[in-house]
Amino acid sequence: MKHLTRITFDPTVMGGKPCIRGLRVTVGMVVGLVASGYSKEEILKAYPYLEAEDIKEALAYAAWRAEEIEIPFAA
Repeated sequence: MKHLTRITFDPTVMGGKPCIRGLRVTVGMVVGLVASGYSKEEILKAYPYLEAEDIKEALAYAAWRAEEIEIPFAA
Protein backbone atom coordinates (compact mmCIF):
# COMPACT_ATOMS: atom_id res chain seq x y z
CA MET A 1 0.00 0.00 0.00
CA LYS A 2 1.78 3.05 -1.24
CA HIS A 3 -0.26 5.63 0.69
CA LEU A 4 0.66 4.18 4.09
CA THR A 5 3.83 6.05 4.97
CA ARG A 6 3.94 5.32 8.71
CA ILE A 7 4.20 1.53 8.48
CA THR A 8 7.81 0.35 8.31
CA PHE A 9 9.57 -2.98 7.90
CA ASP A 10 13.09 -3.53 9.19
CA PRO A 11 14.52 -6.99 9.90
CA THR A 12 16.49 -5.51 12.81
CA VAL A 13 13.40 -4.06 14.51
CA MET A 14 10.90 -6.47 16.07
CA GLY A 15 12.01 -9.27 13.76
CA GLY A 16 10.81 -7.46 10.65
CA LYS A 17 7.19 -7.23 11.75
CA PRO A 18 5.31 -4.19 10.46
CA CYS A 19 5.97 -1.35 12.90
CA ILE A 20 4.91 2.22 13.41
CA ARG A 21 7.51 4.71 12.06
CA GLY A 22 10.44 2.42 12.87
CA LEU A 23 9.52 2.34 16.55
CA ARG A 24 9.41 -0.87 18.49
CA VAL A 25 5.61 -0.73 18.33
CA THR A 26 4.06 -3.28 16.00
CA VAL A 27 0.92 -2.85 13.97
CA GLY A 28 -0.36 -5.99 15.71
CA MET A 29 0.04 -4.40 19.14
CA VAL A 30 -1.92 -1.31 18.11
CA VAL A 31 -4.65 -3.35 16.45
CA GLY A 32 -4.80 -5.61 19.50
CA LEU A 33 -5.31 -2.63 21.79
CA VAL A 34 -8.14 -1.33 19.61
CA ALA A 35 -9.70 -4.81 19.46
CA SER A 36 -9.50 -5.02 23.25
CA GLY A 37 -11.62 -1.91 23.56
CA TYR A 38 -9.03 0.78 24.20
CA SER A 39 -9.95 4.15 22.74
CA LYS A 40 -7.61 6.18 20.56
CA GLU A 41 -7.21 8.61 23.45
CA GLU A 42 -6.29 5.84 25.90
CA ILE A 43 -3.71 4.42 23.50
CA LEU A 44 -2.14 7.84 22.90
CA LYS A 45 -1.99 8.49 26.64
CA ALA A 46 -0.33 5.12 27.31
CA TYR A 47 2.10 5.54 24.38
CA PRO A 48 2.78 9.29 24.12
CA TYR A 49 5.26 8.81 21.26
CA LEU A 50 2.43 7.58 19.03
CA GLU A 51 0.21 9.91 17.03
CA ALA A 52 -3.45 9.59 16.04
CA GLU A 53 -2.43 9.03 12.41
CA ASP A 54 -0.30 6.05 13.53
CA ILE A 55 -3.40 4.31 14.87
CA LYS A 56 -5.37 5.10 11.72
CA GLU A 57 -2.65 3.69 9.46
CA ALA A 58 -2.19 0.59 11.62
CA LEU A 59 -5.88 -0.20 11.24
CA ALA A 60 -5.81 0.52 7.50
CA TYR A 61 -2.79 -1.74 7.04
CA ALA A 62 -4.40 -4.55 9.04
CA ALA A 63 -7.60 -4.27 7.00
CA TRP A 64 -5.60 -4.38 3.76
CA ARG A 65 -3.65 -7.46 4.92
CA ALA A 66 -6.86 -9.20 5.93
CA GLU A 67 -8.18 -8.83 2.38
CA GLU A 68 -4.92 -9.68 0.62
CA ILE A 69 -4.77 -13.02 -1.16
CA GLU A 70 -1.53 -14.93 -1.01
CA ILE A 71 -0.84 -17.30 -3.87
CA PRO A 72 1.85 -19.90 -3.24
CA PHE A 73 4.54 -20.39 -5.85
CA ALA A 74 4.62 -23.77 -7.53
CA ALA A 75 7.46 -25.95 -6.27
